[in-house]
Amino acid sequence: MEAPDYEVLSVREQLFHERIRECIISTLLFATLYILCHIFLTRFKKPAEFTTVDDEDATVNKIALELCTFTLAIALGAVLLLPFSIISNEVLLSLPRNYYIQWLNGSLIHGLWNLVFLFSNLSLIFLMPFAYFFTESEGFAGSRKGVLGRVYETVVMLMLLTLLVLGMVWVASAIVDKNKANRESLYDFWEYYLPYLYSCISFLGVLLLLVCTPLGLARMFSVTGKLLVKPRLLEDLEEQLYCSAFEEAALTRRICNPTSCWLPLDMELLHRQVLALQTQRVLLEKRRKASAWQRNLGYPLAMLCLLVLTGLSVLIVAIHILELLIDEAAMPRGMQGASLGQVSFSKLGSFGAIIQVVLIFYLMVSSVVGFYSSPLFRSLRPRWHDTAMTQIIGNCVCLLVLSSALPVFSRTLGLTRFDLLGDFGRFNWLGNFYIVFLYNAAFAGLTTLCLVKTFTAAVRAELIRAFGLDRLPLPVSGFPQASRKTQHQ
Repeated sequence: MEAPDYEVLSVREQLFHERIRECIISTLLFATLYILCHIFLTRFKKPAEFTTVDDEDATVNKIALELCTFTLAIALGAVLLLPFSIISNEVLLSLPRNYYIQWLNGSLIHGLWNLVFLFSNLSLIFLMPFAYFFTESEGFAGSRKGVLGRVYETVVMLMLLTLLVLGMVWVASAIVDKNKANRESLYDFWEYYLPYLYSCISFLGVLLLLVCTPLGLARMFSVTGKLLVKPRLLEDLEEQLYCSAFEEAALTRRICNPTSCWLPLDMELLHRQVLALQTQRVLLEKRRKASAWQRNLGYPLAMLCLLVLTGLSVLIVAIHILELLIDEAAMPRGMQGASLGQVSFSKLGSFGAIIQVVLIFYLMVSSVVGFYSSPLFRSLRPRWHDTAMTQIIGNCVCLLVLSSALPVFSRTLGLTRFDLLGDFGRFNWLGNFYIVFLYNAAFAGLTTLCLVKTFTAAVRAELIRAFGLDRLPLPVSGFPQASRKTQHQ
């Protein structure tokens, strides 16, 4: 009888303990994200949909809300994926032999990338369609009513949708690459068709980021201006308070004396307008009580930070365009093995890594602002305690598409040198020079155009008013046409 090889056993035990440790860390991270997303979604859901007389509808909405919470947690994990990897590399580079960070290694980072990719596929292809069909289903005709009948109908609809999508993917893959069209096994379905489908979805997400991010970068200045208190030279709070009080008094008079008006009044609409004006007046009172430091220092510093971050983003993209023309290594590529803690991915070291993380978060926030500011998706904007379940599902799908494309978006623009891990680097279009080059040029051009239009809008408005062009009968872009009464005067 041979003696056991204790060295092999120790290696296997060590590998087993490392896998268990990585599973525990991943579970704790996901649980934290899940709890945060659940708290966030409960602030926007419509309470009437969860406290209905019909217990069946309330149960269906609760199940759909949990699926949305799972999807939103994956979206938040995709946003944190690249910044967490960059910071982990710098930590391992600065403290290579620290005992307390031995759990932070390349295997854990690579596993997180694979998990986010897997669950993003699962959420986009199965969970979110299931949640939508589940909320809209009523059960087959003639079947017993209940949640189980809705589940049967949802599963059938989901199977039909899956067959339709897989057929479209097979046709698209056959058109793109004829040599890979003859695929019949289940292994090819998992190794080829699903990654190809996710590659198409990711490409759509990257295109959506290309449109929404420049628009959001321009909108960030106006959004920040609404949240912060401007100096007294830029706004007159006393006048705004006086106008708000005057409008509220006029609406209150209409509500108290409805017979004084010839036309029928919508009392519910008037009450909502009064509540909105009261809320606006409370916010204006808080802004008026702001300290001089907040008024004269906070707003200029915030505007300066936004200007620096936006200019730095455009500058980095412009430099990356030149690098694409000179060096082939500037092209985004995938990395199968996560070798962390060996070299910094920024020429400025840890300081440059922090700048990269800040820029990635800034562009993600700008893309979300631009997404909800665009006319096409403005109707999806969630409302506080007044968002329908189908609208929550649509928001979760859109946010997951945007966030899962963020690592590819950041690497394509050259915001970081951190190569894409796992299946994120398997997208075929990442190796196409013309697509990457045109994408960078389009981003730089659109961002510059949006910023120039935003900063020159105030100057154009003052010039138009100074020359009296706003009183002309011809419509001027961005400015309301004067009324006929004003023109005759």
